[in-house]
Amino acid sequence: MRTHFIHDRNEIDAILKQCKTCYVAMSDNDVPYVLPLNFAMDGDRVILHSAQSGRMWETIRKNPKVCINWTLGEELAWQDVQVGCSYRVKSKSVMVEGTAEIVEDMEEKERIFKKFMTQYSELPFKFNEPAIRNVGVILVHIAKISAKEFGAKVQK
Repeated sequence: MRTHFIHDRNEIDAILKQCKTCYVAMSDNDVPYVLPLNFAMDGDRVILHSAQSGRMWETIRKNPKVCINWTLGEELAWQDVQVGCSYRVKSKSVMVEGTAEIVEDMEEKERIFKKFMTQYSELPFKFNEPAIRNVGVILVHIAKISAKEFGAKVQK
């Protein structure tokens, strides 16, 4: 079983579409911090949302550089059931490095909310002004994206 790099952006986007949670890593000076968050994609940007205060917001304001990970699949596979080193978890993983931007503009936040919901539902959604005002939106501009498939069968 091998690890293969995935270079096709369409294949990467298909992996992301199947995921429901991402893990956002940040750094406050030399203290790492990781949070699971819901997300959506908007071209070469990752949409995140949360409350507008707290440790994540303070950290991003100090250092907007983030790393995001998605992992799809947890099937256990092995080449020899009695050889521990032959075990793998069959999965696909995507990693993004980028810069976070806090979105304040109400019209942009509403557009982003609608885009965000497409990750989870095909229903049309409407948002009232308090909902838009009271929820925080962060866009992560992708500087680097990479993906791998783990536990793939060896090609002969």
